[in-house]
Amino acid sequence: MPPGVLSSACAEVRAAGPDDLVAGVAPRFVARPATVPEAAAVMRAAADEGLTALARGSGTRLAWGAPPASCDLVIDTRGLNRVLEHAAGDLVVRVQAGVGLDQLAATLAAAGQRLALDPPGTGTIGGLLATGVAGPLRLRYGTPRDLAIGITVVRADGTVASSGGKVVKNVAGYDLGKLFAGSYGTLGLIVEAAFRLHPLPAATAFVTVDAADPDAAQAAVAAAADSPLAPSAAEIDRPSRREPVRVGVLLEGDREGVAERCARLTGLLGEGAATSPQPPAWWGRGAAAEPDGTVIRIGLWAGALADVLAAVDAAASDAGLDPLIGGSAAAGVIHAAVGQDAPVAAVARFVDGLRAALRGPSAAPAAAAELAGATSPSPADAPPAWASAVVLHAPAEVRAALDLWGPVPSLGLMRAVKAQFDPQHRMAPGRFAGGI
Repeated sequence: MPPGVLSSACAEVRAAGPDDLVAGVAPRFVARPATVPEAAAVMRAAADEGLTALARGSGTRLAWGAPPASCDLVIDTRGLNRVLEHAAGDLVVRVQAGVGLDQLAATLAAAGQRLALDPPGTGTIGGLLATGVAGPLRLRYGTPRDLAIGITVVRADGTVASSGGKVVKNVAGYDLGKLFAGSYGTLGLIVEAAFRLHPLPAATAFVTVDAADPDAAQAAVAAAADSPLAPSAAEIDRPSRREPVRVGVLLEGDREGVAERCARLTGLLGEGAATSPQPPAWWGRGAAAEPDGTVIRIGLWAGALADVLAAVDAAASDAGLDPLIGGSAAAGVIHAAVGQDAPVAAVARFVDGLRAALRGPSAAPAAAAELAGATSPSPADAPPAWASAVVLHAPAEVRAALDLWGPVPSLGLMRAVKAQFDPQHRMAPGRFAGGI
């Protein structure tokens, strides 16, 4: 039975069951607060009892990251499911963390607006922020941390803190939205967020072309992204090394303008370019390409796309694998995915080989220089990484065989932030890079 202090804090508390596993780790209890004060009371009760805690929304991306080192309490945020304020005239919305993305989209669409984030699959606002996931629209509109203008969180000791716009109390010295976005729930419990919105476009069109090789794919992506045609997204997809790289570009706006821009873009992309009002079947699958397999997120400078694809091919060939490649090439994020039946040793060899290649000399020195300038200095005997590879999710046996995160710049600073927000390491311990 849950401790009495926990039951007193929340009206809906139960013993955890088989469906509550978190990356194979069994929690003891599940609490579902319905208000922010109740969520704060749950966190205080957990602190009093010394319980480790982990937030869960719809569970769409609960298998991402490392399994928690400990998980006594799952906090189900789906009871926090209210759209608190939609200031349509100001293009701002404030919502609770358990609001579903589909639910929010329907509410905003009624006013001709949208939250310009299109991650693969479904999920909740809290999960979206916690994982920092974004889809094709990231090229034009950015990621959750870019569109969030305010956030309210409950710290590990039960303290409610807010920062940014549309809030009552601010916490000086921290931009909580940027800290918590992509933190995998290791800093505290996200309970509310405010976002900047955009109008729904009157028309959309997709221009696609098959590129014969990685160099041609890089040229096509650059032609679209560097043009004055303002694409909202530029994606690639390659099911195997033996197939062409498919390039897709999204244009949005008024009907006449989109039609004219499509005509100009097809001319830029050359022979074989085609236009459709509907996305290609592969559009936006990225991180969801192999939901039960291994998916690796590769961050890169867009000008190094051909080099990265060559590095992927070399590492995959050495490991005897043929991964699916896809993602937001123009925005510098692509994914490599292999099925759940891939041998564990082969996947580990592929990941290790890929990371080694991405830390080696690059044929795109400008990319290396730009990325090196944006990260912490590397050890003297190691060249700066010109791209990175992080395992988003993988079967349990694969997770156990490799380091999901790889080299992490500024790990010391990240640990210091963790110590500031969660000194007892009770929030999703071990889920993030470096065992944070």
